[in-house]
Amino acid sequence: MQLSGFVELRDALLSALPEGVVVTSPESLEAYRWDRAEDPRAALPAAVVRAETTDQVQTAVRIAASLGVPVVPRGAGTGLSAGASSRDPALVISLERMRDIEIDPLTRVATVQAGALNGEVKRAAAAHGLWYPPDPSSYEICSIGGNIATNAGGLCCVKYGVTADYVLGLTVVLADGRAVTLGGPRLKDVSGLALTKLFVGSEGTLGIVTGAVLRLIPAQPPKTTIVAIFGELGAAMDAVVDITRAYRPSMMEFLDRAAIAAIEDDRHMGLDRAAAAMLIMQIDEGGPEAAAAVVAICEGWGATECYATDDPDEGEQFVEARRAALPAFEKLGSLLLEDVGVPVSMLGELVLGVEAIASRHDVIVSVAAHAGDGNTHPLVVIDRDDALQQRRAHAAYDEVMALAMHLGGTISGEHGVGRLKAPWLEQSLGRDAYELNLRIKAALDPQGLLNPGAKFVGASGSSASEGIE
Repeated sequence: MQLSGFVELRDALLSALPEGVVVTSPESLEAYRWDRAEDPRAALPAAVVRAETTDQVQTAVRIAASLGVPVVPRGAGTGLSAGASSRDPALVISLERMRDIEIDPLTRVATVQAGALNGEVKRAAAAHGLWYPPDPSSYEICSIGGNIATNAGGLCCVKYGVTADYVLGLTVVLADGRAVTLGGPRLKDVSGLALTKLFVGSEGTLGIVTGAVLRLIPAQPPKTTIVAIFGELGAAMDAVVDITRAYRPSMMEFLDRAAIAAIEDDRHMGLDRAAAAMLIMQIDEGGPEAAAAVVAICEGWGATECYATDDPDEGEQFVEARRAALPAFEKLGSLLLEDVGVPVSMLGELVLGVEAIASRHDVIVSVAAHAGDGNTHPLVVIDRDDALQQRRAHAAYDEVMALAMHLGGTISGEHGVGRLKAPWLEQSLGRDAYELNLRIKAALDPQGLLNPGAKFVGASGSSASEGIE
């Protein structure tokens, strides 16, 4: 878009929207350039609308559509796949000011605006003895709209499910500026196509979610936290398979040696640096017998240490260790963030394969994982000052993605495809399924203005990390 187009866009937005809603100064725009993935190719936005109502989002979308300006929706900016950072100047519509939350304890639903933080919804529900289970590690800083955009999961999803399992209704602004209400506070509803689910995980490419009706459940029962230390990666993976075969942990998290060391360096929690693997698990059904059986399985696979506690505060300290993995690595340098998932039966092959890939390319690739459902987060550390190391890191990133697909897995379990993984999507889905995705995208966004470059690309065959220098 030419400079004259920027001026026309900004003038139209400033004329149509209240004072303070439109951001145009270069210094302020810079804050909306990147999400947490820090894509180095991200462009400065043409303008930012910090919407306070659905009506304001509609107005902004209509103006952008009339001028042919791309629109990038943005929540809290915590995305890990560059889903909210355009590579060309675009209008960013931020939902950060839309934070209203209403709890209906009778029907057990929360009606929330898209900018409300996951942690805020949890606390509002807890005040009524209820619980919102989707539990990303960034739950204190990530927004419900962003969670819906990527169908986020988190630590508790092994038993309690992901965001899509709790979305009953949505308010969505379409590409032409119309706002539609889909679903509502009903547990059963088959009148019409399941359009609500279509928008969950669509990453802002089909419409902009401005509000949601979320299902709540009774507060989680008391839980036992179990921590197991292993001297071998393979033994830890074998324990995961046996545990999930016999029990339903409410949490089953995995950290490898590099992750344990990074967390210990950052937090000084007394973690065992000599360990090859750590499992952090929680059991909230079956009582002491189930917890004892899980401990026995870990010890049967050679756990060098296994510890169980019913103390909530003590258990939360171990959970916080798991949540600390990404922040700890972010302090070590730039990262390429993976989000690959495989069937649990293939988890061992994936983790051991990633270890071999890291060794072959002489790079750090650490694995933290939601082990109970096979969703892993390999983190590739990049030295921005070493061009040769960057190439090795990119090659390792590509091989991890290929390995996951070879094992029958997915390129994204919960972070979204965004822009970093878009070139891999056709290969992951298959040509026909990918073409069907494009047809749906074209039907709902005929101008191709909603989050262009996220999720879908025009051609396949390039590396996911191509150009990430």
